[in-house]
Amino acid sequence: MASHKKHEQTRFLPALAVFAFCLMMIAASRGMGETYAIFLLPLSDSFGWNRASVTSIYSIYMVAFGFGSLLSGLVFDRLGPRFNYIIGLGMLAGCYGFAGKLESILSFYLVIGICGGVGAAMVGIVPTQSLIARWFVRGRTTALSIAYSGQGIGVMLLAPAAQITIEAIGWQDAYMLASYGFIVILFLVLLLPWASISAGVKPTSQSLMPDSSPTKLEPTNNGLSLNEAVRRKEFWGFFTIFGASAIAVFGVSLQTVAYLIDHRFDPISAAFAYGLIGMLTILGIAITGILAERFPRHIIATGSYTLTAVGILALACLQLDQNWTLLVVFVTCFGLSAGARGPIITAQMGELFAGRGLASIFGATSVGNGCGAAIGAFLAGYSYDLTGSYSAGFGISLLFLCIGLSMFWLIPGIRQNKII
Repeated sequence: MASHKKHEQTRFLPALAVFAFCLMMIAASRGMGETYAIFLLPLSDSFGWNRASVTSIYSIYMVAFGFGSLLSGLVFDRLGPRFNYIIGLGMLAGCYGFAGKLESILSFYLVIGICGGVGAAMVGIVPTQSLIARWFVRGRTTALSIAYSGQGIGVMLLAPAAQITIEAIGWQDAYMLASYGFIVILFLVLLLPWASISAGVKPTSQSLMPDSSPTKLEPTNNGLSLNEAVRRKEFWGFFTIFGASAIAVFGVSLQTVAYLIDHRFDPISAAFAYGLIGMLTILGIAITGILAERFPRHIIATGSYTLTAVGILALACLQLDQNWTLLVVFVTCFGLSAGARGPIITAQMGELFAGRGLASIFGATSVGNGCGAAIGAFLAGYSYDLTGSYSAGFGISLLFLCIGLSMFWLIPGIRQNKII
């Protein structure tokens, strides 16, 4: 009995370390990417660009992030996670290091957009999902949920820090400081024992017994390949969920700081509200992951979509009245729900597509997330330039929320959590 407990402890501590590393990588990479909402107005003022031009940089970033997720999955399946993190961190350090010296919109597309997006994808949720699948059997959905909340942690910490840094030393030097941070992380990553990290744990007979979710650790030589998965309607259902949800969320989130400033909130308060959304995202994702292990996932997803819609409606009503109560409703509802679909999808895909092609399959569906975020961000900026109002963008977001939710109910394999 004592030897069994000691064995469990020796497995738990390395798994916890891998989990903490994945959480930190998502927080740093995606958190820095999402601070573009803080840089949006300074870039517009510095170069005299309209809102559509500035948001188009973020659109390119998210398209690159989406296709970079596919690349990340292919690299992980063929070369292992070490290459993901070295390539990704090198790209992030380079893109933010050069960002302050850029002068044209095309250079921002190439550096912040393409290089930053692919770099973030290489170290983001794709390798995280695959590593956690190797290290966690019981409670995998909860572990994925908390790891997925790394984006919220990053936004919570980096958004207010970015605003303060920009006001103190300018947006150029703020980007340079981010580059230094990624260089430090890269050197630390080079020292990690990647052979052990990549291997994961070998499940015992006890660990393979079903827990509260139907998750099992499948042998890595079984399961669907990417070519086989794309023939399944479940794959395209997840792709649509990613894409439609991203259009809805990023059509609002990227404009949040600028929107609040336009409606007479001061920049620090606007940045703080944006950071608070990130903090609540952590809690919302964790709660969603726990609930998804105990209740039908399509029901939990419906609740999260409803909260997002309530938050967007509250934000839209701020156009009529600068009411702090409405702001609190928006921050609370949107923060608790905006990223909540992520852990549901990652855990469900980990169960439906477990095996040899999981990272590639997840990366391919993440293309939908990147393209959706790009479309949502651009449409919000373009509609603002066209109409001088944010109302059209809010309407688009609500429409695509309904489309994303419908996939949880209309695709039997997703609703029943099994390939049909």
